[in-house]
Amino acid sequence: MAKEISSRSGGITMTEGPLAKNMLIFSIPLIFSQLLQVLFNMADVAVVGKFASATALGSVGSTTTIVTLFTGFLIGMGSGVNVRVAQYLGARKEADNSRCVHTSLILCTLMGMLITVLCLLLATPMLEMLNTKENLLPGAVLYFRIYALGMPALGIFNFGNGVLSANGDTKRPLVYLTLAGILNVILNLFFVIGCHMAAEGVALASVISQYLSAVMILYHMARLEDSCRLEWKLLRLYPGETGRVLGLGIPAGIQNAIFSIANLFVQVGVNSFDSTVVSGNAASVNMDSLMFNAVGAFYTACSTFMGQNWGAGNRKRVMESYCVAQFYACVISLVLGAAFWFYGEPFLYIFTNEPAVVASGMERVKIMCFAFTLCTFMDNAIAASRGLGRSLVPTLIVVVGSCLFRIAWVYTIFAAHRTIPMLYMVYPVSWTLTATAEIIYFVHSYRRMALSPDSHLNAVNG
Repeated sequence: MAKEISSRSGGITMTEGPLAKNMLIFSIPLIFSQLLQVLFNMADVAVVGKFASATALGSVGSTTTIVTLFTGFLIGMGSGVNVRVAQYLGARKEADNSRCVHTSLILCTLMGMLITVLCLLLATPMLEMLNTKENLLPGAVLYFRIYALGMPALGIFNFGNGVLSANGDTKRPLVYLTLAGILNVILNLFFVIGCHMAAEGVALASVISQYLSAVMILYHMARLEDSCRLEWKLLRLYPGETGRVLGLGIPAGIQNAIFSIANLFVQVGVNSFDSTVVSGNAASVNMDSLMFNAVGAFYTACSTFMGQNWGAGNRKRVMESYCVAQFYACVISLVLGAAFWFYGEPFLYIFTNEPAVVASGMERVKIMCFAFTLCTFMDNAIAASRGLGRSLVPTLIVVVGSCLFRIAWVYTIFAAHRTIPMLYMVYPVSWTLTATAEIIYFVHSYRRMALSPDSHLNAVNG
């Protein structure tokens, strides 16, 4: 039945067949999907920077951290949906899966609406808390409030992306995202150049494109012929599924948001240096986005393949899924790391014309480019635990290892040795410590659950 479900949806069989090949085929569209999001966001910044004003560019840039925080939470909610659906599909529980899908759509939409309300009401105090410059604040508040109107659409798209990828279909979300991204760029140019708008034009273009992607994915899901099909008459919050989806989705969302919060304190350290260092850091951060999103596809593959195989009771294939995903993530991170090591300077010149800024940015690139391989061990172990239905403890480990530890580092070790390399070293050190703890927890959870012959059924049943 699991195989039949995947083949009807045009997806990939996860519970049998060549694992390494299927996981790679599954992940490639995800890689392009996530890289497209980065590239389209870069296009947003380029349009407002080239055709509006420096003030408009600064206003948009001032909201980046807080936008990432909320969008990261919605992405985490989608990850929780992905795991539950994958487990049900693997266990061939079509009725339970249908209840999960309909419950999840309501929950993800409500989360997006709640975030919209919070952003509309608290935009000014949140941006003031981030020490947004006074001349940039009005534009930043306007941009952020308009952008927040698209949060329900982001919640819906991430819900649909989670369901379809759990069912083995990663190509359609890529198509929908591509179409929405192209529209976003066209509308950016129309509003900024044609209508002489600034930050608000870019925000409006983003909102419209987000709702387009949400409508397309809902329309497709309403036409499916399996248990992932959306039927409007079945939309309700099923009591058992509500707790199970939130139990996975909220910790995953918090986990994604935690990184944004932790990086705020690192940014405080960066801001203590001169403007050249600050600009160099800002340019080199674009490397982070590309690398994180390229390898992130394999974390989704890890939790999805593990979820389906755990639900199906294929214990051996569960561990193999973790190992294959880790191998791919390491290879991609090392290849990209080498590319940035040798070609980091030309990459940084895309964002600045000043050699001093490039030289400062390369200080960060040289430390971070290969350190990202350490990060893959942390993130893949978190994804593996989520694939087993374990989300709370991994989130707590991340809070301690990647948030509290970084704050402590900034105010102790960095405070005693105020050099930019010492500040950047917080990343590889925190990743190493957190990865060690996450791997230990995952292995312990796997072994403990494997001892019970019915543990895969218990996991599926919540």
